[in-house]
Order: sequence, then C-alpha cells, then structure tokens
Amino acid sequence: MKVYRTDKIRNVVLLGHGGSGKTTLAEGMAYLSGITNRVGKVADGNTVSDYDKEEIKRKFSISTSVIPVEWNDCKINILDTPGFFDFVGEAEEAASAADAAVIVVSGKSGVEVGTKKAWDLCERYNLPRYFFVTDMDIDDVSYRKVLEELSEAFGKRVAPLHMPIRENGKYVGYINIIRQAARRYTDRDKRVECEIPEYSKEYLEQYRSSLIESVAETSEEYMERYFNGEEFSTEEIAAAVAANVADGSIYPVCMGAPVNLQGIRILMNDIVDFFPAPSARKKAGFDESNNVVDSDYDFQKSKSAVIFKTIADPFLGKYSLIKVCSGVIKPNDTLYNVTQDQDEKLGKIYILCGNKTSEIAELHAGDIGAVAKLAVSKTGDSLATKEHPINYGTLLLSKPYTVKRFVPKNKKEVDKVSQGLARIATEDLTMKVVVDSANSQTLLYGIGDQHLDVIASKLADRYNVEIELERPKVAFRETIRKKSDVQGKYKKQSGGHGQYGDVRMRFEPSGDLDTPYIFEEEVVGGSVPKNYFPAVDKGLAECTKAGPLAAYPVVGVRAILYDGSYHPVDSSEMAFKAATSLAFKKGFMEAGPVLLEPIVNMKVTTPDQFTGDVMGDLNKRRGRVLGMNPDKDGNTVVEAEVPELELYGYSNSLRSMTGGAGTFEYEFARYEQAPAEIQAKEIAARAELTKGSEE
Repeated sequence: MKVYRTDKIRNVVLLGHGGSGKTTLAEGMAYLSGITNRVGKVADGNTVSDYDKEEIKRKFSISTSVIPVEWNDCKINILDTPGFFDFVGEAEEAASAADAAVIVVSGKSGVEVGTKKAWDLCERYNLPRYFFVTDMDIDDVSYRKVLEELSEAFGKRVAPLHMPIRENGKYVGYINIIRQAARRYTDRDKRVECEIPEYSKEYLEQYRSSLIESVAETSEEYMERYFNGEEFSTEEIAAAVAANVADGSIYPVCMGAPVNLQGIRILMNDIVDFFPAPSARKKAGFDESNNVVDSDYDFQKSKSAVIFKTIADPFLGKYSLIKVCSGVIKPNDTLYNVTQDQDEKLGKIYILCGNKTSEIAELHAGDIGAVAKLAVSKTGDSLATKEHPINYGTLLLSKPYTVKRFVPKNKKEVDKVSQGLARIATEDLTMKVVVDSANSQTLLYGIGDQHLDVIASKLADRYNVEIELERPKVAFRETIRKKSDVQGKYKKQSGGHGQYGDVRMRFEPSGDLDTPYIFEEEVVGGSVPKNYFPAVDKGLAECTKAGPLAAYPVVGVRAILYDGSYHPVDSSEMAFKAATSLAFKKGFMEAGPVLLEPIVNMKVTTPDQFTGDVMGDLNKRRGRVLGMNPDKDGNTVVEAEVPELELYGYSNSLRSMTGGAGTFEYEFARYEQAPAEIQAKEIAARAELTKGSEE
C-alpha cells in the first residue's frame, strides 16, 4: 500500500450491538476495495478481521482488527470492533484512535442496547457518526421503523440519505434522497437507473424536506435562500451535509445488505465525501511544564504518536498499534516514550490488515500503523521527540468488576500460567490479576463471565496451560466484641533445659478494624522480663494471621500483657511465643468472637424502567439502598451498600434484568458483623483449618 497524506486518510470505527453485522460489513468493504478476492463469512471462520482462534470458534469478534482499504484515492482505516459488552475495552481503544464512527444497526433487531452504548462512546470522543442499517435483504425488515427508533433515541438530527425500494417484500434497490434518483440492483452490488416508485414519493419528499432544512441552517445565506423558496444544487447539499456531519449537526443514515455487497459502495463513497480527515480534528497533549500543546495531526510539526492497542500473539508476534498525532514517522526512528521516560528505537513500520502485515516507508500524521517488538512501550503510552515531548494522557477504559478465583489444573504449571496471563494482559487492559495472600488465592478480574472464559481458553490455546475458574473466597475477618482475662502457660520438660513461659493477658476490642492488633504491657515488678516483650508481640502477630474462629485474619484486638512468670534457666523467646499463642486462642474465644464480612459501596446505573427490578434484586442480596440520582444521560444511578459475598454472578443478573443496559461499579467500604447464619456456615466450612490449631 502506498503512503497517504493526512488529507487523504479517514479513520473509521465500526460500532454496534453484537451480531448487528459489523464484521460482515468490513468484509464487504475489503472485497469491494480489492484487498480480498472472495467474501468471507463469520459462520465459516474465514473473514479478514476475525482471525483469532477464539473468534473463529465462537463466531463473533473478540478483538479490534484494523483493515486499511483504498477507495477514491483515499485510505480508509477501518477499525472493526466487538459488539459484545464483555469486550468493551477493545471498542474503547478503537474509538480513541478513530476520527469518525459508523454505527451498525440490524434492520431486523432495530435500535438495541449496543446501539446506545456505541452512541455514548461516540459522545465521549466527540466522533462524527453515520448509521448503517443492515439486513435489508430480510423480507420483513422495515427501514421506516428503524428510522423512527433512531430518531426517538437520538433526536431529529438523524437524517436518512437513502431509502429502500421493495417489490413483493423484497429489497431490490434504493433511492438517493439528495439526488432524487433511484437505482435497482441487478446482481449483488451492480445496479441500473430506474424510476422512483409512486408509493415512495411521499416519504421521499418528507425526508428531503427535513434534509434541506438542516442544510439551510448551515449558513445565513442558505437560510435566506431557503425562506425565499430557492432550490439548492446537489453539490451545495452534499457540501452542506459534509460540514454538518463533521460538526455533529447531522447523523446520516444509509442502508444495505452487506451479505450481498449492497449499500457498501455507497457507504465508502460517503465516508470519503462526508467524514473529516484527521487534519480537521483537534489533538492536544501536555509538555513537560504541563502546558497544552496542539498537535492537531499536522505533518509539519515534530513527530509524536499514541499507542492505542497492543497485539501479543505467540504466532503473529508483538505489535504496538500507533496513531501518528503529528509529523511523519519513519522506520528506524528513535522516539522518546514520554510515559515511561525512556528512549524507544523503532524498527520497521507496518500496515496491519487483520493478521497480515506489510511494510510501509512512512506514516503521515493521522495515519494508523504498527511497530513490532517495542522494548518498553505499552498501550496508552505517548511517543514523541526528546526535544518536543508531548504526553497525550491515558486511555479511558472500563474497569473490570467481575471476579473469579483461578487454579492451574497442573500445579507444576503455576509459572507458565503467570507468564501466559502477563502476556494476555499486555493486549487486554480490562483484565486484572490480583494475588489475595490473606485467602491464599489468585483472582482474575474481567468485564463479565464470558470475558473470563475467553481468557482461560486463550491460555489453553496459545500457551498450552489450563486453569479452572471458581467462585472466589470472600475476605472475611475475625474480631471480638467482649473482654476476656486469661492465662497462657507453656511448660515442656525434656532432657537438659526445658521450656517455660507464662503470660496473663487481657483481650478487648480496640475499635480499629484497619489494624490486626494493638499490643500493650502493664507488667509490674518484672514478673515477665522486658526482653520477652518482643516475643509476646511476635506471638500475637503470628496468631492474628489466622484466627481461631474460622482461620481468617484477625482485626480490632487490643492485647494487654499485665502479669506472668518466668524461669531463669528454662524460659526463652520461643516459650513466651508459645504461651502467647495459647493465651490468644483461649482469650479470643472467650471474648465474644465474631466474623466480619466486607461491605462495598455500589453504584448501579440503569434505565428508569428497570429501577424497581434493580432495587428489589439488591434487597435480596442483603443490600441497603442509600439513594437514587439521575445521571446526564437520563438513567438512574442507584447507590447501595452490599455485602461482597452477594456480588458473585451480579454481572449476569444485571444484564438479564436490564437487557444489557445496566452497568455497575463498586469499591470496598468497611467491615461489618456478618449475620449469624452466614457465620455458622463459614465456621463449619473452615472447621478443618482451625482443627490443627486447637490441637
């Protein structure tokens, strides 16, 4: 592929609900532009963008793929994203690198939750957008109904540029609303001129009037002409639409049947004509003094780029996908990684098309390419020259809240599992591995259960190691509610020196649940020598790691050493540690021991119609609803305190209740005493862990 200047580049992200037809659309664009000589199918596992084993096996997109196509002397970088919510991080990365978006809507399903989420993502990055309605070849699809749904969801700025021609329920052609001309399909995407059907003229006039009204609002001159009843030329309308699309005044709608390549040629023409080049977009960062620096995709400014995605495939290799923000980047350039504060030597520069690479001589500002095997750079890092460092900030990605415990099937492969997860984590920033040493478990966080299943499957396919995903242990804590006064005496006699340690201690609640214990001494008269105080402290530290109630960590205990005795020969540090351990276990169990469970502050964002269901479900989970507030998007944010124990499986439940529209987040708040039935169940389940300490 040849090198393209900034004004000849279009970066377009395909967004939409899962199954709406994004990958099929991308495949059609690749075929019509001449990249492929056959049209692949998702069901057959032979598309350009869904090349990963997991995608082929599951029949849907999991990762974002880049497909650069040449059309009308322009380069269109197509970013095909997953539509399933578990892989939202991929769509967020792609949207950050795009300059415009095509929101794909299934004509059969209409506006879905994923359509609205795609819209929200466009709003976040202020992307010009264009709706493409697929599945027009299905007999009962109503384009008019989809338009009504789009207008209801996103306002009156939704403007159809085309409308379908149907005969006997079959999709046979389309009408260009701007040109007021009709075309009939003869074979796949081949078409011929035809008459506008009589039944279409009413809606054609309605749609065109709406479009002309939007065009008139672009300038005072046009508005005056509009009120004077003057007609606008086709060129004037097209130019006005392009201006309106770029500034978000109009959201055009087009339609087709990508499986038959119908409508794709129109879409690519409109992408070139209506979508802005990168140079028409703003791009700013910060210099070393935190001053704002405008790079604005100017190829004449110093070199800078952002890494928006990493591919770490054991077969394909490691590639960092970059978008050039200014200047012209060439092979063997040395750039400064502003985020990591290290120099980075670039090797060859590539263009990725699915999983195929081709070298390119240079990348101009606004273009998207890839660099292999960067030493220190990772997703979200900013690259620039050392003389003009620019930091473009971090990527805004969804945080993972769905968690499962994972265990290697083969215990000898713990290191291989860790290495495999570390490599997957370089390309998937919505995955997180957390070592929970308190509960002797390693936790895997993701966006949803399907996300975690895919990670486990990738480990097996790519790195030949298997893990089992299980319900995680909840980090309970143990504390006391009363006071106790006990003696702990350790006496052991054998040949030679014996062992002797004797402590008298009081235990009571400290009121500080962030600290395991507070040790105080009130020994009078040297009944326990000062040199044994550290041994008592060490004994307490060891005991509080696993309490006598259910072997959970202990918090909130004040231990007061006030008396005891010693033997001038047999006493030792070990003996006093052992005596402290005996005293602690006895004193703890006599001081009203209880289990504490973690409570989280939770925010659930849901459309208003599901608020009652969400609140009812939170109540079933022993949650306390604290309040409800509207957000800027017209949803309701339900705030509640919920026991962490009840959060397992919540992601699936919330999606089921809200049709996928609900989202949630939470953070640890505090520990509270668990209900008696929960305590009894936990103590019984962990009886084996405390048996040894009792003996």
